[in-house]
Amino acid sequence: MSRRSFLAKGGIGIAIALVQTALMCYIANMKNIQVEKNASETNVNLLRRFTKRVQGSGVLSKVRSLRYATRKQSPYNVKKKALKNLRRKEEIAELIKQGKMSEKPGRR
Repeated sequence: MSRRSFLAKGGIGIAIALVQTALMCYIANMKNIQVEKNASETNVNLLRRFTKRVQGSGVLSKVRSLRYATRKQSPYNVKKKALKNLRRKEEIAELIKQGKMSEKPGRR
C-alpha cells in the first residue's frame, strides 16, 4: 500500500490511535512509589524504605531492560550480512592458500 493511499483511507488516524493506545498501556503499568517519613525515622531509613519499594515494584528493572533494546534485523539484512561473511571467509581462505596471509591460531 502506497503512502498516499494509506493517508487517503484514513490510515494516519489509525496509526495515531495505535500509538496513543500503546502509550496509555505503558503509562497504566507504571507505578508511583510514595513513602512518608515517620516521626522518629531517620533520612537514611526513609531512603532505604523507598529504594526497597522501587525495587519491589519492578519499575527500574523494566526501564533498564528497555535502555539498550535494539530493533530486530529484517530478514533481508540478516541474509545480506551472512553472504558478506561467507564472501570474506572465502577471500581469507584464498589468501591463506596463496601464502599472502598467515593462518591465525584459534582461541583455544
